[in-house]
Amino acid sequence: MKMQELKNGMAINLDGQVLIVVNTDHVQPGKGPAYVQAKLKNVITGTHQERRFRSGEDIEQAIIDRREIEYLYSDSSGAVFMDSETYDQITLTQEILGDALLYIKPNTTLAGQVHEGKVVSIEMPSVVELQITDTTPGLKGATATNQLKEAICETGLKTRVPPFLKVGEIVKISTEGGQYLSRASGD
Repeated sequence: MKMQELKNGMAINLDGQVLIVVNTDHVQPGKGPAYVQAKLKNVITGTHQERRFRSGEDIEQAIIDRREIEYLYSDSSGAVFMDSETYDQITLTQEILGDALLYIKPNTTLAGQVHEGKVVSIEMPSVVELQITDTTPGLKGATATNQLKEAICETGLKTRVPPFLKVGEIVKISTEGGQYLSRASGD
């Protein structure tokens, strides 16, 4: 595959190692060829590295299986997930999850990336719906302002929301940066 196809969450083989793409930045400098600056995580050791790929460079995609896993709970050893096919319980550490637990609630089903029988990362949805559990009361007539106030969601995520939102409302949040997107539609 070409370097332009490189996306977050992909697994690649590089220098005999399987790496997960954590972040990519497509750069087109004013002078010289375009390139991709990528932050990569080693599947086995968990270490991170930065790598620059030139335009047109070929990259070998690694074979990673995807399995449905369900988030159950967290304890001192990590977050416990259940494989939806085998019902085995898997504990994932903070190094694998990063800040993913701020976006997922118990009983949420996600896709787990498996390499050689071991879950190495999880695929997050781009948007999640979370309930606001704490925020300051809204001001009357504050519907036409673009100022935001601090809010804490049910998972502990702190974000900024419009002033008209109240405790108990469900909002859509981007998992890439934790920004408020909109109210969730009432079903």
